[in-house]
Amino acid sequence: MKSKRARKTKTPLKYTVLNDRNYAYLCKRRSQARDAVLDALRARTEAMGEIAEMQIGREQGSFMTLLVAAIGAREAIEIGTFTGYSAICIARGLPANGKLLCLDISGEWTGIARKYWKRAGVDKKIELRLGPAAETLKQLAPARKFDFAFIDADKTGYDTYYEAVLPRMRPNGLILFDNMLWGGRLVSQKRIADANGGAIDRLNRKLARDPRVESALLPLADGIHVCRVL
Repeated sequence: MKSKRARKTKTPLKYTVLNDRNYAYLCKRRSQARDAVLDALRARTEAMGEIAEMQIGREQGSFMTLLVAAIGAREAIEIGTFTGYSAICIARGLPANGKLLCLDISGEWTGIARKYWKRAGVDKKIELRLGPAAETLKQLAPARKFDFAFIDADKTGYDTYYEAVLPRMRPNGLILFDNMLWGGRLVSQKRIADANGGAIDRLNRKLARDPRVESALLPLADGIHVCRVL
């Protein structure tokens, strides 16, 4: 009698596909899920129309506040501030004497940010510099160092910002990049013709093999690539 071979079973992949209901559930299951200032800023930004998609997600902001506090960051930098939601989240994770340097090119958008930073009580922690980020980074004092960096600006400039910020990071500091799944389009195209998508894909591949950092690409919001500086 022939022995029956054990039937092979495929191990299910360990991830949960989000829908609107699942996303609403996880947004509600956070510390301080209801926040008057952040909710008001989100509503103000959403009233701007399609451009509001540049604003980070609620859970993303909570995640960054948690990370900043967990690593004991005292100095942080943000490249790409928009209307200031992410800056509030980062600043809240810093100690009372902590500092966040925000770089952006828009006086209009950051004008909104300033109002809400004050309402959130974090304005004294934040320094805003307007102008091209690459040039501003070159002008910083050589001794200026950071514990945490969040990069969420023009995608074709990501690698330039990374190389400029990395030497200024303290060991075990964290660098976060936003929109690193690019709406799921990176794997749906054999050849990425779009300059933004191509830049993101190249940087994802670079970070995964860069011996200067330890990295993980997380499916949070539109994808966050988290790098720990070695």
